[in-house]
Amino acid sequence: MDKIQSPSDLAAQPDPDAHCDFNPDLPDPADSGLEDSDLDGDTLREECGVFGIFGHPEAAAITALGLHALQHRGQEAAGIVSFDGSRFHSERRLGLVGDTFSRREVIERLPGNAAIGHVRYSTTGATILRNVQPLFAELNAGGFAVGHNGNLTNGLTLRRELVRNGAMMQSTTDTEVILHLVAQSKRPRFINRFIEALQAIEGAYSLVSLTNKKLIGARDPLGIRPLVLGELDGCPILTSETCALDIIGAKYVRDVEPGEVVVFDERGAQSHKPFPPKPPRPCIFEYIYFSRPDSIVGGRSVYEVRKAFGAQLARESHVDVDVVVPVPDSGVPAAVGYSQHSGVPFELGIIRNHYVGRTFIQPTQSVRELGVRMKHSANRAAIEGKRIILIDDSLVRGTTSRKIVRMMRDAGAREVHFRLASPPIIHPDYYGIDLPDRGGLLAATHSLEEMREIIGADSLAFLSIDGMYRAMGEPGRDPANPKFSDHCFTGAYPTHLTDQTQVEPQPRQLSLLAEAS
Repeated sequence: MDKIQSPSDLAAQPDPDAHCDFNPDLPDPADSGLEDSDLDGDTLREECGVFGIFGHPEAAAITALGLHALQHRGQEAAGIVSFDGSRFHSERRLGLVGDTFSRREVIERLPGNAAIGHVRYSTTGATILRNVQPLFAELNAGGFAVGHNGNLTNGLTLRRELVRNGAMMQSTTDTEVILHLVAQSKRPRFINRFIEALQAIEGAYSLVSLTNKKLIGARDPLGIRPLVLGELDGCPILTSETCALDIIGAKYVRDVEPGEVVVFDERGAQSHKPFPPKPPRPCIFEYIYFSRPDSIVGGRSVYEVRKAFGAQLARESHVDVDVVVPVPDSGVPAAVGYSQHSGVPFELGIIRNHYVGRTFIQPTQSVRELGVRMKHSANRAAIEGKRIILIDDSLVRGTTSRKIVRMMRDAGAREVHFRLASPPIIHPDYYGIDLPDRGGLLAATHSLEEMREIIGADSLAFLSIDGMYRAMGEPGRDPANPKFSDHCFTGAYPTHLTDQTQVEPQPRQLSLLAEAS
């Protein structure tokens, strides 16, 4: 555990026993390949999840529960930073939340009435302990911790500039850039330093930050990454999804608006809007894959949206079959919607083993080929002798899809049709989703018929882009004003991609740091 003394800025510390009332609407008074041994190679990689609470005597324990609810957003590492009125305390560990933060002695090492937490899947920076968030720095105004969901599209460019100017980087994650930008700002008030740092970065971000006095949340100007505001016992909570509020019995208040910075301290709440307003472009993958089905994102039930995707898929590409079978777990809501719309019975033709870890050793190709059966196994009674339609949320490389189709045929399915409840992924992502480069995306390099042959299905179809928008309650996609960040399907990236246009090679310090860790 790290114990971080923060000697400055202690005059207005929150009272650990104080009851924190706030008004969230109060204005600011001042201002591949196909041969892939990874059995998860055909799935999207999760992003990250953030959580923060201010003014509650059990801040760290509540943060740990919130991170449990956000575990689906990142399984590689978890961390919590708390503040007890005089010191910051940090616990950051590789592995799942429950591996560390379910133990009483760990929570007791995180005293204080304010805390922030983070679950991580690495999209920038290797999976090493020094990259685990929240990151912390001692600034001249006091301690500053930050957790970040998303990815900066100019993070590497800013990093080079900062290093040239004398900055000493301690991690390989783009989040550290934010710490340095805040530290170098000359603005007199901390919140203005924070905002100045945000004005320098590009890309997607939802941030939760903790100082000696404040809990701060920020969302990128397009609202690509989600961030919601909740309340528990009169105390404010910031988190990535509403499911983290539900697990602790907190009340959902509202979404943090795109481009908004919210600040909570002993005086209450302030809202800053330092960016010119833009039409929001939330990430469509929050609805397709990332968010938990029981979350509400942008006022929409994720579960109902996924059912609507399935129903729209049935309108567009139905064939005569006997049963609808989801690829668990991500394909289940869409399969329910497909079944309800088409009238074809829903059956659990695939049973998922939830107790298979990511670290199972597969020493030979023959054992790797069997490995998919550890995670998914056929329910022969539901599919033998039947024409089935498999429903999944998306297709990346095609590796697992091919193995599942083969498993269905081995279990006696007479016909196997495959349907995807999203359009073909043909472009990489630079906003926090770990997708392969274009050459590793099956749909970017093969025709529909070629993909069908590779997967081994009798037919293959994707949800259309306009159909996806219609399922979201829109008349279709307006190319002049798309309502969502859908760049993986369309190539229409909503922000500058500064790092992608740079020809300067990556500095060797980054790889050396990873190797030495």
